[in-house]
Formats: sequence, C-alpha cells, structure tokens
Amino acid sequence: MLRIGLIKERKSHPDNRVALTPAQCAHICRTFQSIEIVVESSPLRCFADDEYRAQGISITEDLSQCNILLGIKEVPPANLLYGKTYFFFSHTKKKQPYNREMMHALIKQHICMIDYECLTHTDEQRILGFGLYAGIVGAHNGLLAYGNKTGLYSLPPAHRIGSYDGVITAYGRQKLPNLKIAITGSGKVAAGIIDVMTRLDIEPVEPADFLTHQYQYPVYTHLKGGALYARKDNNLFHRDDFHANPEAYKCLFTNFVNQTDVLMNGIYWEEDIARLFDAKDIQRNDWRISVIADITCDINGSVPINQGASTIEDPVYGINRKTLQKAPPYLPLTETIDVMAVDNLPNELPRDASEYFGLHFEKYIIEELLKDHSDILARATICKDGQLTLPYTYMADYAYE
Repeated sequence: MLRIGLIKERKSHPDNRVALTPAQCAHICRTFQSIEIVVESSPLRCFADDEYRAQGISITEDLSQCNILLGIKEVPPANLLYGKTYFFFSHTKKKQPYNREMMHALIKQHICMIDYECLTHTDEQRILGFGLYAGIVGAHNGLLAYGNKTGLYSLPPAHRIGSYDGVITAYGRQKLPNLKIAITGSGKVAAGIIDVMTRLDIEPVEPADFLTHQYQYPVYTHLKGGALYARKDNNLFHRDDFHANPEAYKCLFTNFVNQTDVLMNGIYWEEDIARLFDAKDIQRNDWRISVIADITCDINGSVPINQGASTIEDPVYGINRKTLQKAPPYLPLTETIDVMAVDNLPNELPRDASEYFGLHFEKYIIEELLKDHSDILARATICKDGQLTLPYTYMADYAYE
C-alpha cells in the first residue's frame, strides 16, 4: 500500500494552498486501490479538515506511516521526517541562500526531495505549477494598483472576492480607460495574465503597432522571443541559442518604456539573462510606466527596482524616481513608480489554484508514483539517501556542510 500524506504548512507566513483537494483525494483512492491518502490536521488550509472527512479521507496528527508527503512551501528543518519522500517547492536549485539550512537538513535526514518545479516532460516543459493563477492574480493586482494610482477606476482585491468566478463577475461591470499594457513571458504566468486581459476586453496589438499607435481603448502587447531579446552582435534571435547563451543577448524592452502604462512581468530570470531595464532608467524624461506588476518577483532581478516581496494585505510599494528608494504607493508618476511584488499570489485564490494544481498532479504524477522507475520523478529528485542526485551535483558547495 502506498500511503500519501498531505502535510500541514509550517513556513512563516503560512501558505493556505494544498496539493490535492478533498474531491481529488477521494477520486484517487477510488481509482487506485493501492493508494491511501491521509491529511495532517490544519486550521489554515483553504479546505477545512471536515471537507476531507466528508470525502472519507482520514485526518491525523501522525504522518510517520506515510511513504510520500506532499506540501507546498518549504518544510522547516525541525519538522522533516527522516528518510521520507517529500514533494514541495524547495526553492533550492538556484542555490538560494535563505534555504541553505533546509538543504543541509534534507541531506542529513536522508530525505528523497522531489521538487515540483523540476517535474518536467522530456523537452523540459514543466508539468506542475501555480503559474497560471500567479498570472491571473498578478494581472488583477497590477490593474488594481493602476486604478488606485490614477483614480480612474477601482477594483476589489481578489482575496476579498474569494474565487475566480467572482472576479470574472466583477470584471463584467468594469470599463477600463485607454491604457497600454506590456506583458513579458511565454509560460503559464503569461497565459494567466492574458486570460485577465481577455476577460476585461483589453485588446491585443502587435509590438510594432504598440510602439507607433495610440488607441481609444485599452490594449496590451505580448513581448517574448525576438520581440524582447536580440543578440548583441547581429540583432537576431534564435530560441535555442538564447537558452544556451543568454549572456550574448540584450533586452529590447527599453524601446517600450515610453509607450507603456503598466508592465506585467512574467518571465523566468537568472543572473546571466539581461534585465528588462537599468534601475536608473526610471529617471528618464520619457519614462511612462506607472505600475509594474512583477509577478515572477526576483529581488533585483529582471525588474531591477524590485526591492523585496510585498504581501497580499499590502501588495504595492512605491519607488522614488530620484533616490531609487522605497516610498509610499500611489503618489504621482512624477514622484514614484509603483511595484506589485507579492511572492505568493495564488494564495489570494487558494481553492481555485489548489484545484488546478491537484488536477495536474492527479493526471501526470500519480501513476508515476506506482512505477518501479519513473524518468519524470528521477529528473525532479534533488537528493536521496544523503546525497545529491547526478543532475544536481552542481549544488555540492551549497548542499553539503
């Protein structure tokens, strides 16, 4: 019998999402007689303990009999159970300093660490993630911030509405002014942003037209690939070459800063990828961007004026255009640019986001757990039996004490 446990989230601030909803747990147990699922009691989870009980799923305080433990955020070292297989977002593959202590504990405790972020198809396309709902909520928050900054309209926070259906209903009554939005990225985050654009009747336009035309209605342009990057030596873009040699490419976003009111950033970023702009660019006389929704939220990353994550309760901070320091939000553009940098955006719509995530876990991962060997799981296993696995040996200076 394969026993799967849904763990209580313990990271501060606690996350209220879950890997599998009550209905999904029940369906898995009905479909696979060799699987049992139990749930660690939690008062914070977006699905209450009683909702799992109603589906015939046991609630427990003891997960020691489970083979596999499913969480969302990082598990504090003191709460790791020796020798277990864990699935969660470990945020370690970039050797993030703030998770080094946990990485040491994963090694010491002989944990088999399977990172959701590393579950991929053979072409490296990710299988699981909350990116779609990060994009949805991030786009909503970016538009909310623009309305607050300009006073031209007002949107309620997504977490006060409580569901995406409710958010869509609110959109049906909202008419937006003539603003221009630039969207970056090509993955699920960008797909979520574009879904919001469609719901709000914000029209798509080509990047070239975005640069040269003004409109009597709200528009967006989607910047990716050759519209956003070009080689420094010949101004061309080749996707495979970009992924292999990102340092050889420059970013073209500087061409759009005088035609954009809101930037919604959904790109994946690493140190050797060019930033969207230089921090001092916000001092340009032709700078037009009022609000940046930095949905990927890398501190001093692709958006170099990201000075740290904000919160669901207080999602926006200003950046003073003269000093480049934090300031109160919603001041005039002549003084500040507003940055939305919440790093747990799907938590605003946790039930919707969890259902979406769990559906894909059920569809693509459950059967992999029952195999003697799974290439999908092997590619995502960062460490096992006290050692890094072969694909992650580059992390040795980070993982071992």
